[in-house]
Amino acid sequence: MADISYRDWPFLEDRHRDHAARLEAWAAEHIGMGVHPHHDVDAECRDLVRKLGAGGWLEAAVPQAGPEAIDVRTLCLTREILARYSGLADFAFAMQGLGTGSITLHGDDALKARILPGVRAGTRIAAFALSEPDAGSDVAAMTTTATRVPGGWRLDGEKTWISNGGIATQYVVFARSGEAPGSRGLTALVVEADNPGLRIADRIDVIAPHPLATLRFENCFVPDGDRLGEPGAGFKVAMATLDIFRPTVGAAALGFARRAMDEAVERAATRMMFGKALADQQLTQAKIADMALDIDSAALLVYRAAWVRDVQKRRITAEAAMAKLHATEMAQRVIDDAVQIFGGMGVRQGVKVEELYREIRALRIYEGASEVQKLIIARAQFEARVGRN
Repeated sequence: MADISYRDWPFLEDRHRDHAARLEAWAAEHIGMGVHPHHDVDAECRDLVRKLGAGGWLEAAVPQAGPEAIDVRTLCLTREILARYSGLADFAFAMQGLGTGSITLHGDDALKARILPGVRAGTRIAAFALSEPDAGSDVAAMTTTATRVPGGWRLDGEKTWISNGGIATQYVVFARSGEAPGSRGLTALVVEADNPGLRIADRIDVIAPHPLATLRFENCFVPDGDRLGEPGAGFKVAMATLDIFRPTVGAAALGFARRAMDEAVERAATRMMFGKALADQQLTQAKIADMALDIDSAALLVYRAAWVRDVQKRRITAEAAMAKLHATEMAQRVIDDAVQIFGGMGVRQGVKVEELYREIRALRIYEGASEVQKLIIARAQFEARVGRN
């Protein structure tokens, strides 16, 4: 079992430790620690969402008590534990939160009542549609349009790389409504999957199978009651949601890294080379030491960011960027070293470190690529300097 001593750190409370222990037991029973081949990723994802809902775990991502009940430390713990067991289980949990975070924060009571109970129960599947073919990290380059019409809005355009695309029940969609130039003229809308103006244009296969799709909107009518926030405030809606969920990406990376180190330590202890165990080779010991150091330093950043958001009630734009950047880059190194320790077995399908190697790569890109996180961190330092002067 992975090191859990970090759960005694002062960032966490007894309720977090109890949540982690219960989830650990549930995951061991319902998910298991093996390799998870994906023969039908859509069906598997739906099944995981149902299981997570039935187990009560989606309450952390979609709190019944409203936005004030969002606890980022609980989100991080949940993602870290689930990711150690299964990348798809982590994905299923995370998307229920990311896909409804904007509704929890900015939806009116009627919209929340229609959408959130089903997502919480695992009978609805949520999605967050921000990226476009030419507008990923550069949100201001968005070209999908939301045009005012009697009673609501008409959506036209395309979204791509949309997680849960093709299986979602509803999508939170961001589009250019034109109140101001750049990112200040976007509006957020909730679009039901059965809307006749929405179609799945393409399903996207990636190295670590997850439900992904390109969405196309053509004369897609959305009633004004399904708008999130004020017209033109879509960028703020998106960023408020990402501020909450960005450190949880780092937590998922932690889960992958901890599992990789466990696998590497076990392999090194039992694999013989040149007459002695790999664990007795100094180069192997150096790799394991680097893994442990990397993992703990990333965990400090992840749970620091979550603690600041939960306890100090501050925006965590810079802290979340640091956590996401360092944890995902760290996990890539740790998993790569684990593959190296496994040798040829490390690239064989059906071996856990090979699965982890495919799982980790996307985390350095989605919800803001590593390069974008560096820009956010640097901008915060310059803004802090201006504030001090």
